[in-house]
Amino acid sequence: QVQLVESGGGLVQPGGSLRLSCAASGRLFSRDGMGWYRQAPGKQREVVATITSGGSTNYADSVKGRFTISRDNAKNTMYLQMNSLKPEDTAVYYCHNFRSSTWGQGTQVTVSS
Repeated sequence: QVQLVESGGGLVQPGGSLRLSCAASGRLFSRDGMGWYRQAPGKQREVVATITSGGSTNYADSVKGRFTISRDNAKNTMYLQMNSLKPEDTAVYYCHNFRSSTWGQGTQVTVSS
């Protein structure tokens, strides 16, 4: 059973940056497609970015050019570098493992002055 633990959330001013991390258990991490999702209050969970086992990436239009998803298979860890943050990026961010359909517990990101 894959377990996912997010970290790196917090409060940041508009225009600032944060880097989220998702640490995964399991020996097959390098074979797994992974993704970052977010859910704002009163809204449905939405995909932010995804990365395949081979490193191909896709981004939601709202974050293209500002966010970068990456992975370090040696560390069983996925990252989300978030730059030029906007108040509308405020949400709980979750990492997801597609093979096992596992979700992390989420980490809060708040963008506010």
